[in-house]
Amino acid sequence: MHPVIDQVTQDIRRRSAESRRLYLLRMQRTRELLPPRRTLSCGNLAHGFAACGEPDKQRIRLLQSANLGIVTAYNDMLSAHQPLETYPAVIKQVARALGSSAQVAGGVPAMCDGVTQGQPGMELSLFSRDVIAMATAISLSHNLFDGVLCLGVCDKIVPGMLIGALQFGHLPAGFIPAGPMPSGISNKEKAAVRQRHAQGLASREELLEVEAASYHSPGTCTFYGTANSNQVLMEMFGVQLPGASFVNPGTPLREALTAETVRRVIAAADPQGSARPLASLVTENSLVNALVALLATGGSTNHTLHLVAIAHAAGLVLTWQDFDRLSRVVPLLLRVYPNGEADVNAFQQAGGMAFLVRELRGAGLLNEQVITLMGEGLDAMTRTPSLDGAGQLQWRAHTGASTLPDVLRAAGSPFAAESGIRVLHGNLGEGIIKTSAVKPEHRRVTAPCMVFNDQDELVARLRQGDITQDFVAVVRFQGPRANGMPELHQLTPHLGVLQDQGLKVALVTDGRMSGASGKVPAAIHLSPEALDGGPLARLRDGDVIALDADAGTLEVLVAPEVLAARLVEPPSRQGEQALLHATLGRNLFDSFRHGSSSALAGATVF
Repeated sequence: MHPVIDQVTQDIRRRSAESRRLYLLRMQRTRELLPPRRTLSCGNLAHGFAACGEPDKQRIRLLQSANLGIVTAYNDMLSAHQPLETYPAVIKQVARALGSSAQVAGGVPAMCDGVTQGQPGMELSLFSRDVIAMATAISLSHNLFDGVLCLGVCDKIVPGMLIGALQFGHLPAGFIPAGPMPSGISNKEKAAVRQRHAQGLASREELLEVEAASYHSPGTCTFYGTANSNQVLMEMFGVQLPGASFVNPGTPLREALTAETVRRVIAAADPQGSARPLASLVTENSLVNALVALLATGGSTNHTLHLVAIAHAAGLVLTWQDFDRLSRVVPLLLRVYPNGEADVNAFQQAGGMAFLVRELRGAGLLNEQVITLMGEGLDAMTRTPSLDGAGQLQWRAHTGASTLPDVLRAAGSPFAAESGIRVLHGNLGEGIIKTSAVKPEHRRVTAPCMVFNDQDELVARLRQGDITQDFVAVVRFQGPRANGMPELHQLTPHLGVLQDQGLKVALVTDGRMSGASGKVPAAIHLSPEALDGGPLARLRDGDVIALDADAGTLEVLVAPEVLAARLVEPPSRQGEQALLHATLGRNLFDSFRHGSSSALAGATVF
């Protein structure tokens, strides 16, 4: 094993020793004192199976076979989740064929960042993860279930489900995705029209036509943002079957993988067999493996928040410094938009997860001692699922080369020696930058800043079209405690236009950018956030900021005593502005904002 991989794993194990011990003890005691269904009264149990058919009633009441709890994020507004509508019926059918049963335990909300991008609803997005975690816990609170099946795909949904399921880590759990939609219009063409629209050179109708050609059918969006990064992580944690992530909806293979997940969770629930509870899958080793795979694929910066929160839910302590240390030794093996022009269907075609794991494993970049739904070790992760001539599911070892070397490469010939998520340090605090999509000549920017208190102010300024000098755009009061830490992805086309014109530009913010962080250097997640008196709150127009992504530094070139003497004046909302800010449900999340931890700690209320 690579010494840095080993050292980071050992550091996590050491700093997590007490919290992990308490988590595992809690899971053990739960299993011993509150075994599923065994401690329920007759009235409790009768309520739980009252609506079932007679065969399922008998199975549940006899306590001799597994009863699975399905937690679903189905709605028919999200393309990624619309296919999940039919999954519960399929799951129940498979469970019955195995002498077991399954029930829909509950549903969780599933919002779409693609719909709310640049809209007020985005202020609910990050905290929806914690709502989903709580909804998952409520769904499973009846203690009727011997195993868990989580149906979800997108940005906050899968992390929230996993955080919630980890509170029931004494049970086995499996995650079942819907798979990506078929490829539509190319990402390069879509990005070009977005930039033309930002310049006023493309009409709304032209832009909408391109967007509709990109997001065009049931299935997950095909760019490599947070939703598809989630899928990579779930496979690496061992809670999603190998190769299950990027199989298109409605295909025979997709259906076979769903059925096989049911079988595997039932097997993992058997106390007489090789029981594999969720707590034994999400460990220090699998956490590092998941992080390595995220880095090697140029995954979403949102996981600098989500993985920290997931780790915490399992009693593990993950830090941004772990991301940085691993990023320096993990090579970049994947070029998928926004880090390239291809999409995740091309990743699957090139060799997919089996090729990726094989290469990372061969380079000594993964921990071998892991448990998955498939059993022990990494062997199963290097196999690709397919159907044989009889339509039966099989896994075959991936032994060949990548079929699309411009998309997916071997560890010996990577796109870059380092994967690209870096921690930034300096007198503006601590933040994150993703460099995998940023060309080397754009990674160092020293220029006067323009300061804005929300993204709409910056967009309005950019639309004036009179910026002709290098500058750093500062968008502050966007942290979790200020307004829920919305993504600021709508800024990318506008700033990208100026960068293409030859200007040196960068974004600095205590908010998020996006799982689709792109070609403009963006220093994000700045902590402490401006609302908590972070240095961003003391910046003024014209202050010179020096960003060096390669060196990992972010500084404002202002004397410390001058910066410290400046007053912090958070923006105040009064009258109509305050009334508007309380619309679209945002006022219901005041307690989340007040109680949120910093971005460094996962921006969570738990």
